[in-house]
Amino acid sequence: MATFLYKLGRTAFRRRKLVALIWVALLVFAGVAASSAATPKDPGFALPGTESQKAFDLLEERFPGGGADGATARIVFKAPAGQKMTDAKNKTEVNEVIGALKKGSTEISSVADPYAEDAVSEDGSTAYISVSYKVNSMELADKSKESLTDVAKDARSAGLTVELGGDATMAEEHAASSEMIGILIAAIVLVITFGSLIAAGLPLLTALIGVGVGISTITALANVLDLGTTTSMLAMMIGLAVGIDYALFIVSRYRAELAEGREREEAAGRAVGTAGSAVVFAGLTVVIALAGLAVVNIPILTKMGFAAAGTVVIAVVIAITLIPALLGFAGDKILGRKMRKARKAGRDLDQGTRGGKQKAGVRWASFVLRRPVAVLLTSVIGLGLIAIPAASLQVGLPDEGSSSPASTQRKAYDLLSDGFGPGFNGPLTLVADVKDSKDPKAAVDEVAAAIGKMDGVAASVAGGLNKAGDAGMINVVPEDRPSSVKTEKLVEKIRGESKKFKADTGAVVLVTGATALNIDFSQKMNDALVPYLALVVGLAFLLLVLVFRSILVPLKAALGFLLSVVAALGAVVAVYQWGWMSGLFNVEQPGPIMSMMPIFMIGVVFGLAMDYEVFLVTRMREAHVHGERPAEAIVTGFRDGARVVTAAAVIMIGVFAGFMSAGEQMVMMMGFGLAIAVFFDAFVVRMAIVPAVLALLGEKAWWLPRWLDKALPNVDVEGEKLQQELAHRPQDPDEDRRLVGV
Repeated sequence: MATFLYKLGRTAFRRRKLVALIWVALLVFAGVAASSAATPKDPGFALPGTESQKAFDLLEERFPGGGADGATARIVFKAPAGQKMTDAKNKTEVNEVIGALKKGSTEISSVADPYAEDAVSEDGSTAYISVSYKVNSMELADKSKESLTDVAKDARSAGLTVELGGDATMAEEHAASSEMIGILIAAIVLVITFGSLIAAGLPLLTALIGVGVGISTITALANVLDLGTTTSMLAMMIGLAVGIDYALFIVSRYRAELAEGREREEAAGRAVGTAGSAVVFAGLTVVIALAGLAVVNIPILTKMGFAAAGTVVIAVVIAITLIPALLGFAGDKILGRKMRKARKAGRDLDQGTRGGKQKAGVRWASFVLRRPVAVLLTSVIGLGLIAIPAASLQVGLPDEGSSSPASTQRKAYDLLSDGFGPGFNGPLTLVADVKDSKDPKAAVDEVAAAIGKMDGVAASVAGGLNKAGDAGMINVVPEDRPSSVKTEKLVEKIRGESKKFKADTGAVVLVTGATALNIDFSQKMNDALVPYLALVVGLAFLLLVLVFRSILVPLKAALGFLLSVVAALGAVVAVYQWGWMSGLFNVEQPGPIMSMMPIFMIGVVFGLAMDYEVFLVTRMREAHVHGERPAEAIVTGFRDGARVVTAAAVIMIGVFAGFMSAGEQMVMMMGFGLAIAVFFDAFVVRMAIVPAVLALLGEKAWWLPRWLDKALPNVDVEGEKLQQELAHRPQDPDEDRRLVGV
């Protein structure tokens, strides 16, 4: 591996114009293909194998044209003090809103009159209009959304309190501002790390090129592969993260090779052959983590995972081809001023010192070597204490009750809760298949009446049958809010009575609706968590055994990762579920943790953690293979890698923390969770636990059974074979050129 990448690096350096031209052409081609591609349609949100999905499919089959997957909106009215919504003036205003809605959009399927549909509260203070659309919220035209806001403004001018809810009112999230914050932080950290604008700009440039090619390709193939509009979100975040990291690793190693006095082409070859090997295997661990999302068996997550994995592959290929090519264009400007002066003077730079002092990484490694037990216990106990709240983790999906109190969605949610009860914001939709019932209408009415008597039910109303008379609908309003445990237990209770309903009435009853979908989604994510962990950690463990040729080092890497993730989940639970330090982190309403959070955190952080592990420990393995004692190898690994890993981690923390400035609490939660997880893994696990464990293990850290050593292929990540080949290589420059096959 190292020998092949060494040759590739030198070839790319020498043929830099051709390599750069190829990547520019790929970027232009992907951009043109994306711009000419049709606007992708949203593929919808499916949960194969769940009852809510079966009910949803039955709705579409038996009630065609009913817009089962269409967007919905609620316009909630509250009368001024001393008035009621049943007053003639207010009633006229509501009717005008209904007329304006129908005129304002051709995508509306139905508008329910609150006075005909019993949508006025008992005290008459609150009423609402239910609006159904023919298309889902992602495909809803801007004109339709503008019509909603316009009619609300007109009604407010008449003196009514008017707020909007439902998925039709959701604004499309734009991550551009967060991305710019991340790029700005990355630029500052890179300038500080390298002391050169050229060196700092190169990782940013290549990362943006990689993301551009990846996202443009996803956009171009969206319709063909039914990817939808949200698939590129994860790909963009991960592509930017690993693109910067991988370029940072190789550029740093290139500068180190130059500092040792090597010529630029030779330095590029060695950088790609050594750091590039670590990049390739680190990239493979990220690909495993992202592709492993297929285990969850939720189509949208599977597509997001594969799209992001493809972007990581592009980032790896760019790192081992375009980076050495651009290094050829950069010349000595890739070095800082001091390093350039030393190079011109013919002096080698001591990589262990800076200005006569040892580097911080060397000083820290030496400290850990002196007190490995104290560092290990402090780190493990500290993360263990932070992880304790994770035992109380409750997951769910966000509803409008978790929106900002200043948003119209949250205000509409609160108005409905006050006027009709908390459960009114999360009604359950029951579909009754009555084709085998003797009296279909009576069967639906009987089921509705039975459910109405259950604890936790505020109302249960039977709807009409479909045209064929073989299916009916029942609307159930829980007493408690949609995200409550009580509502979840109600759904379980109704489903538990399905056999009794079938025996008594012949009706097959299925529960769906937004609340039931959220419950099923959360359960599906919980069920997939252990298999996903086993797959990702297991495959990565085997890969790291191949890389490090050790059993204990990969085991330590996997256990350390699990510790950092559980600690991060504990911090998330403490802040966002329990409400600790809620004012500091702007948590407006503590509640369940987003059900996607654990798996997304595992996937994203695992990839980045293995990046840092592979780069840091591979450098130690490389030094050990080349004759250094275990303790010396640890110091060498930190001397050459600690500064780079620190910079990479700070960049990622900054990128993720940028999302905490968003107004949406779920986005803020994701940003906080990822930022704190990277902090724990990079600075506690990789920088403290890893060297402490390796110091205690000594030579045993690199132990591998002989039979396994013979069975495993030698991928030569540490470049041992490369060093042997270079040691016996003729010094004739022409021989060098024959070596790379040019």
